[in-house]
This record gives sequence, C-alpha cells and structure tokens, in this order.
Amino acid sequence: MRVAVLDDYQDVASGLVDWNAIPDAQVEFFRGPIGEPARLVSTLQPFQVLVTTRERTRLPAAVLEGLPKLRLIAGTGRNQPHVDIDTATRLGIVVCGTEGGGSGSSTAELTWGLILACVRHIPWEDRQLRQGRWQTRLGAGVEGKTLGILGLGRIGTKVARVAQAFGMRVNAWGPTLTHERVAEQGVTYVSWEGLFADADVVSVHVRLTDLSRGWVTSRELGLMKPTAYLINTARDAIVDQAALVEALRSGAIAGAGLDVFDEEPLPPDHPLLSLDNVVLTPHLGYASQETLAEFFQGAIESIQAWAKGEPQNVLNT
Repeated sequence: MRVAVLDDYQDVASGLVDWNAIPDAQVEFFRGPIGEPARLVSTLQPFQVLVTTRERTRLPAAVLEGLPKLRLIAGTGRNQPHVDIDTATRLGIVVCGTEGGGSGSSTAELTWGLILACVRHIPWEDRQLRQGRWQTRLGAGVEGKTLGILGLGRIGTKVARVAQAFGMRVNAWGPTLTHERVAEQGVTYVSWEGLFADADVVSVHVRLTDLSRGWVTSRELGLMKPTAYLINTARDAIVDQAALVEALRSGAIAGAGLDVFDEEPLPPDHPLLSLDNVVLTPHLGYASQETLAEFFQGAIESIQAWAKGEPQNVLNT
C-alpha cells in the first residue's frame, strides 16, 4: 500500500505519530503544495491512499478521475469540503474524516494571540525595536472594552470565557442563537448591526456555509468604530476580502488579525502584505502539536480500519 501524506507544511507529520502502525505500507510525505490539478494527477497516480491535512489541497472531480489507483482519502477533521464527495463515491473511493482535534482550544488560543497582538501592536513594536526604535505606537487595553463574537459555538464560547476573565463585555450574534442560550454563558445577545457597531473587537467563529459566505461586507465594516479590530480565524470567505482591504487602507477600522485567506499559501503580491495595520498568521488556528497529532492518529486509524474491510467515520456511505 502506498500512502501519500499531503501538505505537511511544517515537516512534522513523520514525527508526530507512528506511521509504521499501518501494515505493509510505504508512506511518503509531501511538504509543500503540489500545485495545479495536472501536477496533482501526475504526482499522486501511484498512491492508493491519500492523507489530507485539513483542506490544504483541493481534490475536485478532474483530479479524482485521474487517479485510478486511489481507493481511500483519509482526511483529517470531521468534514472534507475540499473533496468532491459525489465523484469520489461514483469512483468507489472511500472518504473518511476524523473525530480528533475537536476541542477548538488551539483556534481559541490563537484568536487571543491575534487580539492582543493587534491592540498592543506587538508585531509592529517587535520590528521597530529590532531597527533601533523604542515605543513607537500607543497600544490599548481590553479591560472594560466590548468583544463581539460572530458565532457562539465551541470556539466562540472559549474565546468569550477568556474575554470575561480580562474584564471585557461580550456580545454575540448567530443564526441559531437565542437570548437564553447566550445568557447561559454570561454573554449578551445583540442584533446583527449591534454586533459590529458596539464592539471594540469583532471575532468571527462561524462555519463557512452557503448562508455565511460573504456575510461581512463593506456595510458591516462601515458600522464598526474606527478604533475597532476585526479578527478572523474561521474562513476567509465569510468576510468580503476586497472590502476588508479597503477598510484597512482607508482607516475605516483600526486593524485586523487574520489567520485565513482567499488564497493559501498567501502569494507574495497579496495586498494584505503591504498593510501595516494587520497581523497575519499562516492558518495556524488548528496547527498545534496536540491537534495535528490527534488528526494524524485519527487518519492512521481510518487507514487501519479500511484495510480490515471495516472503514470508520465514512463520509460517503
């Protein structure tokens, strides 16, 4: 059995779990993105199993149809939106997810790293200090300020608890939220407009769906205070990227902390890279040692179960 582990950006997959636990398998690790569909097909043709690292590589119909030996996609995470499930099913390719990495702690922690980095200008001051400049921007505290959370699920709830520990007021809005549900978390339910208008920091924590795609537009950004920050560790398509760049350039909002982008890896000519009021991280929300180890262990267990003829966590039954 030949197994390809895709998009091991940080070159850590081989050491996080025991890949020898897969019987009679030759495992190959691909560190960087392989590239366009034609190159994907030519590179992956020898493999019977693909292990995908979250959604880093898209596997559309044109790619799957060019991989006649492929029998299993052992994905990491509960859902595999980057895979054409219908085509995989038609071709007899089993697609599995994992139950691992479900706590949301790593993303919630990164969210707070971005919030504090923004309001205290930590990356900016680090760069200035290395260039011989001392105290160039005045940061702000978060105590007594308002955090607006778009989506109060697993991750949003963890972010809210930290905000409360810092002495912040927390507002929330979500399509299924009610006053009673948010009150149980000590959070205030607000209107859609109020979420943006009242917040000193707005943090996005909803799943990307047909409903949430493009939710945050120039209108919502225009409702925010010029001193406010937008944080997005969810999915880029929830926020209109062109509108966000314009709001950052014009000073309509003070800044942003972003972990997700419309193109990943981010190309060197992306407009966000030219702005000095945005803190950027390369989609690190889930990419902690603990979460990736849990994900890859789940993928190994998916392969083991499939090899025994008893596939688990199958998404295309």
